[in-house]
This record gives sequence, C-alpha cells and structure tokens, in this order.
Amino acid sequence: MKTIVRVLTLVALTAAGHSAIAADAVFPPGARVGLVPAEGLAVAKEFLGFEAEDQKIKVGVAEIPPAAFEAVETALKEGKTAGPGPKPEAFETAAGKAYITSDTGKDGATAIRMYSLIVSGGEKFTGYVIAQVRDDAAKPLSEEIIRKMLSSVALRKEVPVEEQLSLLPFKIGDLGDFKTVRTLAPRSSVLLTDGTEDTKLDGAPYMVIGLVGAGPEKSDDRGRFAQQVAATIPGLRNARITSSEPLRIEGTPGYETRIDAVAGKDDTPVTVVQWLRFGSGSSLRIIASATREEWPKAFPRFRAVRDGIDPR
Repeated sequence: MKTIVRVLTLVALTAAGHSAIAADAVFPPGARVGLVPAEGLAVAKEFLGFEAEDQKIKVGVAEIPPAAFEAVETALKEGKTAGPGPKPEAFETAAGKAYITSDTGKDGATAIRMYSLIVSGGEKFTGYVIAQVRDDAAKPLSEEIIRKMLSSVALRKEVPVEEQLSLLPFKIGDLGDFKTVRTLAPRSSVLLTDGTEDTKLDGAPYMVIGLVGAGPEKSDDRGRFAQQVAATIPGLRNARITSSEPLRIEGTPGYETRIDAVAGKDDTPVTVVQWLRFGSGSSLRIIASATREEWPKAFPRFRAVRDGIDPR
C-alpha cells in the first residue's frame, strides 16, 4: 500500500488562493493549507503535514491545480463518478465547502482508514488534505475526531516571505525590492519577480534561485557545463549565448553566462543571465531575466541579490 509520503510527492504545489483562516489552524512551514491537528499529532518533519509520534497516523496537506475542485463538483452535479474509488461527499470546513472521500484497506492484518479532502482556494489552487490512520496506532483516532479535525481545514492567502525564506537551504540578504517572493519547490528554489508568480520569461523582470548538482571539479570543464545547463532554460527561442566566462562570487568560484533570445507569443526580446556558484556538495544556480528594454535597470538589482546570498 502506498504511504502518504509517496502520495504527496505526486502532488504539484502551485499558486495562491483566497479564503478565511481559522483562528486556531496550524500551518506547516511553507504551506497555505492548515488545520487544527487532533490531540497527539504534531507538525511532520519529512513532509508537509502532521503525524503521530509513532508515525502510524499521518495527515498531509498540499496545493493542487484549481481545476481539481471544479472537476469533482461538476461530476457530482452531473451524476458522474470521478473515478473507480469511493464517491466524494459534500463536507463543510472552516475554509468553506469541500468534498471528502473515505475508504479502508489493510497492511497485512492491520486495518487502515484513509481520507482525502479537497477545498477550493479560488482561481489559483485547490487545497488538498490526505489522512492515513492505522488501527494499531498508539493513540487511535475515532471517526468523529478525524472528521472534526478535517472540518477545521483552513487556507491562507499567502505564506509570509520570512517563513518562505527560512526554509531555503541558503540565505538571501537582499531581495532587490522585488514585489513578489514565492517558493517554487519547497525547501529548494524561489522566484523573485516584479510581476505575479505566474510571470513568464517575456513578462516583468524576475529571478529564479535554487540548487543544482555540484558541477565539475576541474575549472576547465566548468565553461562547458555552464553552457549545457544554460541550454535547459525553458521558454527561450532563437537563443544565442553572448558571453560565458568564469568569475568569483563572494570569493567562491562561479560562472556567468548571458543569453539573448525571444520569448512569449509576441517574440519579446529578452536578455537572460545565468550565474553558477560552485560548491562541494551542490552549486547555487541563479537565472535572471528581463526584456531587452528593461535590462539596464534590472541588472544591478539582479547582481545585488546574487551578492547577498550565503549558505546556511
């Protein structure tokens, strides 16, 4: 039987939503979906959610595409089933109308109860909760307690910037006055932009900062590696590398690669810079993009952010 951790790895984390926040709801760090955990449950360390001390009760939270809620609601209105599993039922939560499913299974001789719940977060995301309760848990939870806990599900519009940044494996000392800060992958990468979190390469100036593999140990191989990695930047057409050269970033070996290209449906001319800051276990990768027209003003901001990043 799949564990809850495996299920959560399949869930895409995306976009923002709009809803009220229950006063006592607990939000796992970085999550916009929270609830009031039942007695005996604490924030999990290995996934977004909550778990019992013996790990035999797990409740995961995540964000999935907004169309998920609409699809379930439409299927129920039309009298269609959403799949081979149990039929969702309407369910009220602190965040508003939701749909819940419940099922049972076994792990050997041990009975397991499973619950999943979705709630609309507006136009940007659907809140998703999945719970797995083993009957051999040290402190079992009754059906009534589980449903009471799930009815406390709440959503928050945004994760505070300080909270997002505290989860990253590096520290950002200067945010370059960017208007939007949004983690793209939990505890891994972050987007800074003057637009919304949906900004594309042909939109407002933005930066994506994250970690990649350590990269080549020999300096002679780093130029080729930098160009190969730069070629994987999505959304660029007619891309042309205009410069690629080694440099030191805050005393650490690095590489700067600049690209001229076009992006978007209107073939907007953009300039992109990729900085690699090599490390022993992993390397920091920074991708910064602006339209050709905005580049002169954007580049000093990009560089200020780059120079303010330190490992934890």
